Amino acid sequence: MGCGSSRPPLSRLRRSRPHRSRLAPVPAAPAPTASGPAVSVSATPVPAAPASATPVPAVSVSATPVAASAAAATRTGLATALATCLALTWLNPHVYLDTVFLLGSIASTHGADRWWFALGAVTGSAVWFFALGYGARLLGRWLATARAWRILDAVIAVIMLALAVNLLRGV
Repeated sequence: MGCGSSRPPLSRLRRSRPHRSRLAPVPAAPAPTASGPAVSVSATPVPAAPASATPVPAVSVSATPVAASAAAATRTGLATALATCLALTWLNPHVYLDTVFLLGSIASTHGADRWWFALGAVTGSAVWFFALGYGARLLGRWLATARAWRILDAVIAVIMLALAVNLLRGV
């Protein structure tokens, strides 16, 4: 435990809803002490020592407040998220297939009005992705239950079956 913290060790932390996220739970930050802000403590092994010496783990104590450590962790998380987003966007071959070939060939049929087509495509894309993002945020609590996912899966199955029947009938 250490540093006067009353939080349980990581092995005793439990998630109340394990299906909500696959991420490990984040432990609560240590409370500030009477002598100043809380400090973060990490144990790291000492580099290889001579065979005669007994290895002892080194403990490094950082005097930075936990809030600053949390901000640094957030920046790292944000950088990782942005790098992943950029990689999924620009390294995805569908970006080029959909944008350059599909939309480009459709836009070329509009002649001088192709810029209006491009503006409509950009606007439609922005509306779709903002709606998708905010909709996921608004529906997040509802989608956290197993029942909601069963209902959603059933709706998707009905739509797929309807499409398959229409394809088989030639409609």
